[in-house]
Amino acid sequence: MAKGTKYLAKEMNAHGVIHWSDEENAIWNELITRQKKAVVGKACDEYMHGIDLLNLPEDRVPQLDEVSKVLRKETGWEVAWVPALINFTTFFSLLQDKKFPCATFIRTREELDYLQEPDIFHEIFGHCAMLTNPYFAEFTHTYGKLGYAASKEDRVFLARLYWFTIEFGLLRSATGRRIYGGGIISSIGETKYVYSDVPEVRPFDVVDVLRTPYRIDIMQPVYFELDSLRQLFDVARGDIMAQVEEAKRLGLHAPKFPPKPDAIAS
Repeated sequence: MAKGTKYLAKEMNAHGVIHWSDEENAIWNELITRQKKAVVGKACDEYMHGIDLLNLPEDRVPQLDEVSKVLRKETGWEVAWVPALINFTTFFSLLQDKKFPCATFIRTREELDYLQEPDIFHEIFGHCAMLTNPYFAEFTHTYGKLGYAASKEDRVFLARLYWFTIEFGLLRSATGRRIYGGGIISSIGETKYVYSDVPEVRPFDVVDVLRTPYRIDIMQPVYFELDSLRQLFDVARGDIMAQVEEAKRLGLHAPKFPPKPDAIAS
């Protein structure tokens, strides 16, 4: 998670409603109309079905309860208001309660194409459609329960599992490679990049994923591709913590990216 942020989550009023300015609604409109076009033929069928179910407004930022009503009906999940930054214990606690955290701020126009912090567009457009899928929802719920009970060391390994599935996961379909990870789906740049010849795409393997380093501030050099979303459900039903122990025993792969400039300077 980011160490600091210039953004501040907007508070709900007594009726659970958040007031968004005309400029914030305009930014939402620009983001969603642009990205809905960008993911056609790229996002997986399960995502496209979920986005149809959510029926998100395009002219304004949706209210959290609008999204939660759909999620509760489909999989028992809901969206939870959080400030711009939360700690890992809070994060895992929410997921184990089937509450997906959503910081209620939206990026500025200056950061329209890229933002390190997860804003409401990333969380709602990127992730919530997939939470209408039972396989994906069960995997995320199991992940939350495991993370809440895990040690600090083990949470570092589990973070890689989240990163390469929920954030940057790919799926092999009968019609070709498809995206299900919210970090790609909500990014205009990454939805194009992932189909280029630059990144390496590996078959999904839990231990391999747990051993693979990543950076949050670059396009990903490595992605992992599922055979189907059922594979996530099977992972959730397996012994993930035993696979964490195996990954610790084997050690991390060499990173496929340079260190951050500030790391070199220090």
